[in-house]
Amino acid sequence: MTSFVTHWTGYVALTLFVAAYLLVIVEESIHLRKSKPVLVAAGGIWIVTALAYGTQHQAHAAAEILRHTLLEYAELMLFLLSAMTFINTMSERNLFEALRTRLISLGLSLRSIFWLTGILAFSISPVADNLTTALVMGAVVTAIGAGNSRFIVLGCINVVVAANAGGTFSPFGDITTLMVWQKGVIQFGEFLALFVPSLTNWLVPAIAMAMTIGRDKPTAILEPVEVKHGGYLIVLLFLLTIAGTVVMHHFLEMPPFLGMMTGLGVLKSYGHWIRRKELVEWTDIPMSDDEQTGQRPALWKPAVKPFNIFISMKRVEWDTLMFFYGIMLCVGGLGALGYLTVLSSLLYQGLGATAANILVGILSAVIDNIPIMFAVLSMNPDMNLGQWLLVTLTAGVGGSLLSIGSAAGVALMGQARGVYTFFAHLKWTWAIALGYAASIGVHWMMNSHLFTP
Repeated sequence: MTSFVTHWTGYVALTLFVAAYLLVIVEESIHLRKSKPVLVAAGGIWIVTALAYGTQHQAHAAAEILRHTLLEYAELMLFLLSAMTFINTMSERNLFEALRTRLISLGLSLRSIFWLTGILAFSISPVADNLTTALVMGAVVTAIGAGNSRFIVLGCINVVVAANAGGTFSPFGDITTLMVWQKGVIQFGEFLALFVPSLTNWLVPAIAMAMTIGRDKPTAILEPVEVKHGGYLIVLLFLLTIAGTVVMHHFLEMPPFLGMMTGLGVLKSYGHWIRRKELVEWTDIPMSDDEQTGQRPALWKPAVKPFNIFISMKRVEWDTLMFFYGIMLCVGGLGALGYLTVLSSLLYQGLGATAANILVGILSAVIDNIPIMFAVLSMNPDMNLGQWLLVTLTAGVGGSLLSIGSAAGVALMGQARGVYTFFAHLKWTWAIALGYAASIGVHWMMNSHLFTP
């Protein structure tokens, strides 16, 4: 591959990427959705990439690299589209709301709630993604700790760390682990080697924070919420879809998106029967005075109308999916221009695999771990399984060091706005950093046999 790192096209492409990513970083301040600048940058980068290859009469080569990058994105998008639709459907069936009200009604002490939400966040995120898990557990923390800002801060930090750590030892727990699995670098069962290191990453800061929480009981009481018809069966369908996806990938060597999309087809078919049942029971609401004046009553909202699977699909995080498209094409374009080769030489040949992989985790606290992991996979450094597991671990849990380092942290800052803040999280970064270092140490000790060539 020809290098255009010192060519004017390389400089233009790098400038476009940096400018776009700066806009992504300040998204909360300027209220510009993160997908918009990276979509523009992706188009611009590939235009200058085509121009660069055209100077060498290799425009067709640039097009082939683009198609290869797009194929990788398509597999990821279809997988996530299916998973997000399942999660949105479970939310529509009140499964997460029922769990939240049930936890709040248990009458546990604040310290017990702290540990319970952490355990659940760590346990649920390997199956449901860490963002959804953090939002559900964060809602429990903020509801129970109403008026107790100190508990809300500690509870939110605990949930963020636990959700990120729990998502690291499963391909379904985080986008980065999914990318690593789909790439074929680590097999499904091999992710379990990260269970104890991930658990260590959460427990170390959790123990430090728990010692500052009292045993007094909160007074928050909510009315119980019932799961809608078919909710529990949808959970079973989701688990069977995951199991089928793993089996198809392992024994038939089919890409994971095929199993997930097949499961989505089953969910849509089952959703048809749910809708038919609810249509029979549905009673339309007569025109009201509020409706005549242009204000629609809450009962007219789709969430309480007969079930419609396409509403669950519409509520997929399209901004996130488009962001992944932009980022993956941006990184792919920079790789085609030769930047990833240079970066790989600086990191993995200059620093060594271990130092480079630890640095990847620290960088993911500032820069989103998606482009970092995609860049590492695109560089494809020659590493043994132990090192690939190490970079998977650090990229997954490194984002916990800062509140802005992961989607879970950013989401909870919005959920507990004004209470759980960047600086509130920063006060406990020392404890999270201890957990980060401890998890790496545990991985080295427990999985030392995987570091051999």
